[in-house]
Amino acid sequence: MVARISMQQWNRTLLHRQYLDERADEDAIDVIDRCVGLQSQDPQAAFYALASRIEGFDPAELDDLLVEREVVRLPLQRGTVFLMDGLDSRWMREVLQPVLDAGTRSHVRRFVRVTANELASAATELVSSAEAPVSGAALRQALLDRWPNEPGDAMMAVVRGCLPLVQTPPRGLWRQSGAPAFAMLDEWLGVSADRSAPNRPDADAADRASADTESVRDLIRMYLRGFGPSTVAGIQAWSGLRGLRPILEAMEVDWEVESFVGPNEEKLYDLDGLGLSEPEATVPVRFIAPFDNVVFSQADRIRVADADVYSKTLTPNGKSPGFILVDGRLAGTWRISGKADGAGGGIELTELVDLQPAQRRECEREANLMAAFGA
Repeated sequence: MVARISMQQWNRTLLHRQYLDERADEDAIDVIDRCVGLQSQDPQAAFYALASRIEGFDPAELDDLLVEREVVRLPLQRGTVFLMDGLDSRWMREVLQPVLDAGTRSHVRRFVRVTANELASAATELVSSAEAPVSGAALRQALLDRWPNEPGDAMMAVVRGCLPLVQTPPRGLWRQSGAPAFAMLDEWLGVSADRSAPNRPDADAADRASADTESVRDLIRMYLRGFGPSTVAGIQAWSGLRGLRPILEAMEVDWEVESFVGPNEEKLYDLDGLGLSEPEATVPVRFIAPFDNVVFSQADRIRVADADVYSKTLTPNGKSPGFILVDGRLAGTWRISGKADGAGGGIELTELVDLQPAQRRECEREANLMAAFGA
């Protein structure tokens, strides 16, 4: 008989796996791995994501990881820029290439003469032959010089989708900004571009398919470790991949994953033996980062947010606020104000549900911590 899981237990298990029930005494790289990367189109968001999960997090730790090239920023899940463990990003980029390809099709249709392959070859030559990372403006101009009648924005979008281009520091460092500059992933990491036998061009189709399926399984394992239990739709919405149900069903047959019946009769998958949290566990107020994947881009968002409450966080330009979890559920948003003096003035709070006085005081205490971090 398949076990059932309540909404409260589903919620508490997610918070525990995401270090949101108690800040962890962990290295930043370990938390990044557990979260399967941190969404990073807002380069500063990852710092706040780590501050909400790590006791005494120092932004210099993440700066060092970026400068030392242990973590990188590049398009991955859903074609969105993620902060990811450098070595994991190599195989993940290959698994997610179909998602990135899908994102380029509308741009390719705008071309008159140039093809995606020609663009990729030209951009690879330009970036690889440069002595330093190439700015986005310089790369765009070089492509326009070669194909002056093609749309520059579309060419850049296709190049970013086709090639594993890292956005290099200083962009992405704490309180530093600037336009993106690009390097090829393997060259930036200083590793060989050669892959193991199953992914060689001369490997037979069966070997390549087996390797591809195993890599997808690896991605599913990582997601469930950090975000499980999950529906198939939850994994697909997070990754951008489709057609994962047969793979999960095969993993269940192989006893790699187990299944539960969720609170709304949905089928939930989880890694076998990970265990679930106690539904009665108390959790503190947590301020989580803009675009944090606990809330953002989740088909399983119901475990932390009611649909009507989440709808109040949406903005016309797609920019995400920070999210406030009270008793584990979305209850408000936060934004950095013009000042950040560490005395509570640096964070603007918006209540999305009616809070009790004690809950409001706990929100204010957490706001003080985040304002002090920002200062």
